[in-house]
Amino acid sequence: MTVSNSKDFELDVADYVEEAFERCGLEVRTGYDLKTAKRSLNLLLADWANRGLNQWTIKQRSQALTQGTGEYALDADIIDVLSVVIRRDGTDYSLERLSRDEYLTIPTKTTQSRPNQFFLDRQLTPNLKLWPVPENSTDVVYYDALTRMDDADIYTNTMDMPFRFYPCLAAGLAYYIALKRAPNRVQMLKSVYEEEFDRAATEDRDRSSFNVVPKYEYYRTG
Repeated sequence: MTVSNSKDFELDVADYVEEAFERCGLEVRTGYDLKTAKRSLNLLLADWANRGLNQWTIKQRSQALTQGTGEYALDADIIDVLSVVIRRDGTDYSLERLSRDEYLTIPTKTTQSRPNQFFLDRQLTPNLKLWPVPENSTDVVYYDALTRMDDADIYTNTMDMPFRFYPCLAAGLAYYIALKRAPNRVQMLKSVYEEEFDRAATEDRDRSSFNVVPKYEYYRTG
């Protein structure tokens, strides 16, 4: 026997819809079946954005700074910013994240120096606010952003995800369709979906090691 030597298996939107309908004990019969399933698929992707980090959607981007300008509009596809550094003369300096309240209570927001803190104002178009504001126009900010996945647009599109999430997407779409078309299968399909998502999310975790070191400054003997 010989193996296929092929590793290019991929489903398009129509394949996912057909698979999901079959799991619901249904068949795709009309154009509306496709339309409602595609809508559910895009809602499912929105739900994934709320469930935590999807490693493949983290993109590193940059923003050139302007002296005296402390606010920068970011791309609308950015969900959140995970970490930020400022690069000066080939050296990167990390920035600490501020909460909305912490940024609001900064008394002198026009102070110019090398930025060491940031606040992400998560509006429809995210706004990155730096403090102190830049003291030159040569520094560049680099940041890791959690970005939105590509929509399921047309039925021949493939999906913006690694192959290990294919079972999870099919299970999730089947559950969403069951809510509308196969209520008797909702609980079973929901259980399968949650199990598939937990397994995929666990595999997608960051595997960097870390150490936990206790502080002894308040430790007493005797």
